[in-house]
Amino acid sequence: MRSVVIHGADEDPTEVGDVLLGIGARTVSEAVDWAVSARAVVALVRGSVETEDEPQSEGVAVMVIGQGVAWSEVAAVVYGLVLEGRETEAGRGPTDLFALADSLADAVEGAVTIEDRRSRVLAYSRPQQHLDPARVETILGREMPPWLRALFDAHGVFTHVATSAEPLFVPAQAERGMTGRMVVAVRVGRQLLGSVWVSCPAPLQGARRVALVNGARTVALHLLRSRASADLERQVESDRVIGLLEGAADAATVASRLGLVSQSLRVIALRARIAEEQHAALLLVFERATTGFGWSRSSRSALVGDTVYTVLPADQADTARRWTSQLQAALPEQITVSAGISAVARATELALARQEAEECLALHEARPADAAPPAYDESWDEILLRRLRTARHSGRTPARGPVSELRRHDRANSTQYVATLRAWLQSQGDPAEAGALLGVHENTIRNRLRKMAEVTILDLDDPRKRLAMMIELAATDNA
Repeated sequence: MRSVVIHGADEDPTEVGDVLLGIGARTVSEAVDWAVSARAVVALVRGSVETEDEPQSEGVAVMVIGQGVAWSEVAAVVYGLVLEGRETEAGRGPTDLFALADSLADAVEGAVTIEDRRSRVLAYSRPQQHLDPARVETILGREMPPWLRALFDAHGVFTHVATSAEPLFVPAQAERGMTGRMVVAVRVGRQLLGSVWVSCPAPLQGARRVALVNGARTVALHLLRSRASADLERQVESDRVIGLLEGAADAATVASRLGLVSQSLRVIALRARIAEEQHAALLLVFERATTGFGWSRSSRSALVGDTVYTVLPADQADTARRWTSQLQAALPEQITVSAGISAVARATELALARQEAEECLALHEARPADAAPPAYDESWDEILLRRLRTARHSGRTPARGPVSELRRHDRANSTQYVATLRAWLQSQGDPAEAGALLGVHENTIRNRLRKMAEVTILDLDDPRKRLAMMIELAATDNA
């Protein structure tokens, strides 16, 4: 998207653009006709237009906007999205939320904090006068502390913000270390997006009050545009990551588009839950993993079913573990996160790496909650044994043979022949070491081996037979 056009009074508009704002359109068909004339691929109309007709024009997507949203707000958001390149790579361009907080603080002559609907801090102004412990604690904790939230709730602040667009003053609470606060809702149409708070000893009046109200409108446009940009980027990113994990034929090209130029990539598979609730926790993990635009983070993520998959450039498994730890630290304490890390892979090997990460995730879920996430290149032996045990549970291990016959003999006669065979193989045929493992004399091992040879044909001198018995024993541990 490179340009925006608004239909004028001319019957045949000469202006062209990718997005058409259907201001004044009486029907969807009329807006589509305007879009075709302007060579636009998207037409935006308000919910008040006639929608009974169904335009048949191909190549024009129609988006219907809620009637409660003003065209000025729509135009600001659309122009911001289409002309996104005007922002600086550092994110401190003219629409940066922190820069906006600074400008608003200068206009109202008080320290400003911008919060979302859940009282989480989105941005704050430079230190100014009227700083108090409550503001400091809010900023450091990145959200309003519980005691402060309870205080505002008792004053009816949240009810007022949810129902009114007028600023509200909350008197100072000296005993709690809080100066006065002026708060105004951040809203687009009827949708509440957050709130703007100003530290001030008395209610704002005159031009400062007007500046606060106007600033809240600007914040609303910024939040709406940022949300739309982030959601669009998440969708594109997820589609490409899923393609890599499914073995896309053009994997190298897809990885390049995602900015994954490293040849040392790892797949991290994550699951999360809050108590018995899984889906809410998973969405929080995905939101956190994809917070920030692509250039500001090295990872790329997708949510597939009940698992978040992240592709991360990482030569060492500890790099992936640190990434997982940082993700966990940014989430609410009650969320439990399990993770599995693949071995190093190239872009063309990410489908295999996905399977490795899933198997490591299964390992982690079976371990204590405080255990470090396993990585495939460190835990491949345990995963191999899990695969063998899975084969055993599906009935694909032999029902007859030396190990099976010794196991049946143990059950019938309370002998320890299978344990003896396992210890002897583990000690590579050393009776003394095998006896130490079992806590018996080495002659007891030799005596048992002779009796075991009478029960079944062991062929312990054959290396292939020994290997086969070790594999079967590993697959049937605890059987």
